Amino acid sequence: MAEAARYLYAVARGTEPAQLADVSGLRGSSVEVIRYRDLDAVVSDVPLAEFDEDALKENLEQLSWLEEVARGHHEVVHAVSARAPTAPMRLATIFLDDDAVRRRLSELYDALVEVLDRVERRVEWSVKAVAPEPAPTPVTVPEPTSGAEFLRRRRAQADEREERQDTGARAAEAIHHALSEVSVASRILAPQDPQLTGITGTMILNGAYLVAVDAQEAFAARLSEVEETHGDLRIERGGPWPPYSFATLESA
Repeated sequence: MAEAARYLYAVARGTEPAQLADVSGLRGSSVEVIRYRDLDAVVSDVPLAEFDEDALKENLEQLSWLEEVARGHHEVVHAVSARAPTAPMRLATIFLDDDAVRRRLSELYDALVEVLDRVERRVEWSVKAVAPEPAPTPVTVPEPTSGAEFLRRRRAQADEREERQDTGARAAEAIHHALSEVSVASRILAPQDPQLTGITGTMILNGAYLVAVDAQEAFAARLSEVEETHGDLRIERGGPWPPYSFATLESA
């Protein structure tokens, strides 16, 4: 019985094994290329004892293990994407042998070609817009003296909250529209959990933008304009990164 499996990091086009000689895969393994037609599957060996179906069910519940594998996965994808158009695969995409990898490339061939055409010579930028927390109610505000006054305060608080939400939504729409004008494609992602990010305030926009390599200066300039226009918001930018949001195949 085989003791190792093939871990698929990404599918690229136009790579050569020698280009990846200095790239290490998970557990220090060598990164290799399995070719199918004009597609290059970037793989390495991983121990089945750790990555077979039963082991993965348990290991994916272990945060430290998951973080380590995710970091190693990203490092390989990032290295490959610096050399060729790349479609990242989902974390822990495992095959028993090279023939199984080629069969999967055959099944996904048309979709993979479409993805690689879309991301060639393009990178992903992340932009988050965060509205500050509302000022706390002064402790000197007296308690309401009647039920009617209590209800008036509650309505005023609800109106103020709704106005903040409307203002945030309009700002997010304006920012996204401005950045989309200088992007090849864009996506609005779900706001991230502040407990995970450590970001204080309300995330009103979590956008991903696919930007041509030779248009990054224009994108950065537009982003600076956005920051100046929306000075009351905190704008956080990240990138350039491999285009995960525009290249990952959900079915892969």
